[in-house]
Amino acid sequence: MSAPAAVDVTVRYWAGARAAAGVDEESLPGTTVAAVLDAAVTAHPALAPVLEVASVLVDGVVAEPARTLAPGETLEVLPPFAGG
Repeated sequence: MSAPAAVDVTVRYWAGARAAAGVDEESLPGTTVAAVLDAAVTAHPALAPVLEVASVLVDGVVAEPARTLAPGETLEVLPPFAGG
């Protein structure tokens, strides 16, 4: 059985993640949430510390690193927000 083929997903960055990535969104390849986040850190090393504390959602639902991705899904990186 072969490994699943990588798909391109839209990655959206919010607040501090956007500042670290230097872009609002981009398309990155991967088969899982973890693989896409690895690709994001490779492209934007300043994201690494942000991802340690960020929530990651796929199509609006909190996603674990091992979650398999499908074409057309959107992954969002939301760092903690301050305020009150």
